[in-house]
Amino acid sequence: MQNHLKHELHNVFSGKSQIRFGTVIQSIASYLNDGAQTGTIIEDEKHFKKQETKSLENYIAEKNLWISIDLTQYVSEGAEQKVYLKDTENVLKLNDSIYYNSWKDYLYNLLLHNYFFPDTAYDLIGFTKDNDILYAVVQQAYVSITANTDLKQVKEFLTLNGFENNRNNDYINHELGIILEDLHDENVLTRNEVLYFIDTVFYVTETFWDK
Repeated sequence: MQNHLKHELHNVFSGKSQIRFGTVIQSIASYLNDGAQTGTIIEDEKHFKKQETKSLENYIAEKNLWISIDLTQYVSEGAEQKVYLKDTENVLKLNDSIYYNSWKDYLYNLLLHNYFFPDTAYDLIGFTKDNDILYAVVQQAYVSITANTDLKQVKEFLTLNGFENNRNNDYINHELGIILEDLHDENVLTRNEVLYFIDTVFYVTETFWDK
């Protein structure tokens, strides 16, 4: 079962399988993958990401993906992103991929989120810059809460789906080679007794790429 799921996720990453709001994300990930350095160890990750960002900005310009954001609709921000209201049903989230060594890893995170949690899937609608920092702009359905989230229920749900709680609010699926972090009660909301994962931080390990 897990091997089948891993194969399916590989197809999602490569663009062979479709998921909700996946097309644009898959196209950009494929573009960055084609330009990635292979067969060598990248010693300076900051330098690599800087070069990757330049390449991504070229793609954004070519595909007309630059957009403007109404900054007056600011809601909140954390270490990884800024949140703005778009309308009564959606929010916009600006993420500079600070949690990731590369933009490609951030895009893989979006694909994993959309695969596992389609009800709160990220729709990558474009990119913007603020103070010379590049941000991906994703749209997500607004979730109104009806109760505080019980983290024990989050743990039970993820355990049933193959994720082991390895520390605090972080989880790992050893068979898939996927890490899922930062699932505190502000990132997992409860509406009508249903859990909604609105902010996830996915990473893939070397094990993920094993056939």
